[in-house]
Amino acid sequence: MKNKMISKISYSIFMILAGTVLIYAQPPRGQEGKKPPTAEQLMKEMDANKDGKLALAELKGPIKEDFKKIDLNKDGFLSLEELKKAPKPERKERP
Repeated sequence: MKNKMISKISYSIFMILAGTVLIYAQPPRGQEGKKPPTAEQLMKEMDANKDGKLALAELKGPIKEDFKKIDLNKDGFLSLEELKKAPKPERKERP
């Protein structure tokens, strides 16, 4: 009787620990397999006037914040080549 009780308690603890590991090992919801966009994808999605370059007004997010760093020739626009050479944004740590 005592062995069965110890066995059940041990099994319960194991299941709780296993469940906890599985929950925290998963990527955040909506992030499964999500990769950063390519330079081509960024150009296609953000180039509102379809002129083949990105003006500051067309941008949002980290790329807008780093505009001056990415605009290597300082012409006020981002070309596809400048996007390809852009530093990758640092990932924010999970809470």
